[in-house]
Amino acid sequence: MAFKNESDAKAYWKENLSLMLKLLVVWFIVSYGFGILLVDVLNQITFFGLKLGFWFAQQGSILTFILLIFIYMRGMAKLDNKYEVHED
Repeated sequence: MAFKNESDAKAYWKENLSLMLKLLVVWFIVSYGFGILLVDVLNQITFFGLKLGFWFAQQGSILTFILLIFIYMRGMAKLDNKYEVHED
């Protein structure tokens, strides 16, 4: 990766870390919050015949993680293009 200048490199990594932090917070909320802390509240609701808390603990957090990977991939592609450090 070759940046035009040092300030672009710092801005790039600042935006990169910001994106990662936001996605990790979402993942934590879904996997730990919905799957463990709020399981009793969410079990009052059914989703495809399963209790919602159980669904988040078993499948929802995994599907959310996969979705977050694709969101990260798109976000990094935009960021790479913005700072002109993308690979052709």
